Amino acid sequence: MSFTTSTFGNDALIGGFTDPVFDAQSVFKMTMDAMARPGILQTVTADIAPPAPLGIAAGAIGLTLCDHDTPVWLSTSLGRSSLPEWLSFHTGAPIIQERLEAMFAFIEGGMALSSFNQFGIGTQEYPDRSTTLVLEVESLEGGKDLALSGPGINGVHMIAPRGLPDAFLRIWTDNRALFPRGVDLVLTAGRQFLCLPRTTKITATEM
Repeated sequence: MSFTTSTFGNDALIGGFTDPVFDAQSVFKMTMDAMARPGILQTVTADIAPPAPLGIAAGAIGLTLCDHDTPVWLSTSLGRSSLPEWLSFHTGAPIIQERLEAMFAFIEGGMALSSFNQFGIGTQEYPDRSTTLVLEVESLEGGKDLALSGPGINGVHMIAPRGLPDAFLRIWTDNRALFPRGVDLVLTAGRQFLCLPRTTKITATEM
């Protein structure tokens, strides 16, 4: 199916990268660094305006990593916004309804999640054929302390995101147990994001 600019509303046509090549390279480098060093905060400086309620960091990741070969699933509020048209116009990514087939899933803050198994977790032979979840939270600071350990982490690294799903630790433990299968997770809040690859161990800490 071919698109022309008349296919899209005004909201879909604006708000992308000002300098697509430079901005995409910058966000790609930050994302790769964040995956290699789980829990390290990254800040997107690109001046973009994705459709609400998607945040700037999540929008920048979408513009950078999504293309016509990466099926995208959107949570309810995102799907009802102008985001499907915005992503399609700027990246060519197909928006799909089947979570298991998505390479990327963008999830609004506050959405209830009971498991990550509803998304693609890859196979033993092809563990990379899994979904990367981009989950917006209230903030990446000021919440309950969580201790990260595993590959890419020197000892223990602390994070304190606010607004995670209630059962997040159980969901993540179940996901990590599937290794080498499982999803990778990007937490976003406004302009900030951090990555949690499936190899990362997350434990709660007490004051």
